[in-house]
Amino acid sequence: MRKGLITGVLLLLALFVGTYRVRGQRSETAAEPSSASDTAIDSNAQHMLARGKQTFRFDTFGDQSFWGQALQLHEAIEGSKLGGVGPGVSPKTALAVGLKVDSDALPATLIRALRRGEVNLDDPSTTLALLKLNSVVGVTGFFKPDGSLRPVGIQCSLCHSTVDNSLAPGIGRRLDGWANRDLNVGAIIALAPNLQPFADLLEVDQPTVRTVLRSWGPGRFDASLSVDGKAFRPDGKSAAVLIPPAFGLAGVNMHTWTGWGSVSHWNAFVANLEMHGKGTFYDPRLDDPEQFPVAARAGFGHVRNTPDLITAKLPALHFYQLAIPAPPPRPDSFNEAAASRGKVLFSEKAQCATCHVPPLYTEPGWNMHKPSEVCVDSFQPDRAPDRRYRTSPLNGLWTHTKGGFYHDGRFRTLGDVMNHYDNCLHLGLSDQEKTDLAEFLKSLPRKDEKR
Repeated sequence: MRKGLITGVLLLLALFVGTYRVRGQRSETAAEPSSASDTAIDSNAQHMLARGKQTFRFDTFGDQSFWGQALQLHEAIEGSKLGGVGPGVSPKTALAVGLKVDSDALPATLIRALRRGEVNLDDPSTTLALLKLNSVVGVTGFFKPDGSLRPVGIQCSLCHSTVDNSLAPGIGRRLDGWANRDLNVGAIIALAPNLQPFADLLEVDQPTVRTVLRSWGPGRFDASLSVDGKAFRPDGKSAAVLIPPAFGLAGVNMHTWTGWGSVSHWNAFVANLEMHGKGTFYDPRLDDPEQFPVAARAGFGHVRNTPDLITAKLPALHFYQLAIPAPPPRPDSFNEAAASRGKVLFSEKAQCATCHVPPLYTEPGWNMHKPSEVCVDSFQPDRAPDRRYRTSPLNGLWTHTKGGFYHDGRFRTLGDVMNHYDNCLHLGLSDQEKTDLAEFLKSLPRKDEKR
C-alpha cells in the first residue's frame, strides 16, 4: 500500500512538472499580444524620437528673424561679390571657425569632386551651395527665388553636434550630442554687420561687443552674458565656458555646469534667450536686478511670442536628447589594466564616487555643490540662481578633452584634475594612482556597468 502511494505521488509530481514546462515553453515562444496601451506607448516613443531628432538638427524656432534680419549675418556669409558685405565666408573659412558639414547631405557627385580636390573651398558661392543642400550642421540658409541668400537661422546642433571627419577634416557623418569644441561661436557672431541689438542689450558700443565675442575662443560660449553682462572674470580672462556635451543625460537632474535647471528648462532658456527663437519662457529668478541686471531690465524672465514656435517642440526635443547615449571609447584608447585599478580607487581611496555615483557618474537627485566643497572660486556659480556647481556626468569624457577640463577648461589634463582633488580633499594619492584614475575616466562608459 505504501509503495502504491509513493508511486501515485511521483506520477502526480511528474504530471505537474510536465505541465509547468509546457506552459513555460509557451510563454517563452508565444508572447502575449500587445495591449492597446502598449501599442500607443511604442508608437508615441517612435514618433517623439523622430520629431526630437528633426527639432535638434533642423529647427530654427524662427530665430532667422534675429540672425538674418536684425544682425544681417547672411550678408557677411555672401560677401560683396554676391550682394552682401565684406570678403564673404568660404568653406575654408567656415571650417576654420569650427562649422561642420554633414556628408550624408551631399550628393555622390560632389563627394567624388571633394575627394579629387575639384571643389573650390575658397569661394563663398561654394558655401551657399552647401547651405542650399542643408548640409552645414546647425545652420539653415533661406534663399530667394533668384538663388541669393536671405536670412540664416541656427539650431541646437550648431554647438552640440560634430562630425566623424570620415570624408575630410570637418566633413563627415553627424555625431549628435557631442560638444563641438572646434566651434568659435564668438568669431562667427562677430562677423555680423550689425551688432547693435547686442550693444543695446548690454548698453555698450558695437566695437566692445566684437571685442567680447572674439575673446571667447574655440569651443566656448557665454550664455550668462545676456543676463548679467559680465564679459570677463576678475582675473581678466574671458567669462565664456566650454560647450558641454548633450549626450548621456538620461537620469541626470540638473543641467549645465552650474545647474540652472532641468534639460527642458535649459532648452527653453537657450531657444528663447540665446538662439533668439520665438516662444515662451518663464523664470522669475531672472527678475533679480542685482544678480541678473541685464535680464531684469529686458524682462527675460517673462517672454511670450505669438505664435509660439518653441514650447510644443520641447517634449520631443527632450526625449531625443535623453535617447543619445554617451559613446564608448575605443578599446585601444586607454590601458585596461590601469583602468581596472582606477575603478577601485574611484570608489574607495579617491572618494570620487561620493559625488560621481556609478553608473550615472553624478548624484541621483539635486546634484549641486558649493564652490568651497570642490576648492574652486565662485565666479561662475555666482552667475547662476543657486550659486553652485553641478556634479558633471563623466560618461563619454574622452570625447571632449579638447579645451581642458572643468567648466572653463582651467585644468589642461586629467592629471591636473587629479592633482587638484588630491590637494583639495587631502587624499594622499601616488603618481601611479593618479594615472590609474585618469585611465579609468578615459574608459567611461564601461561595458561592465549596467545603465
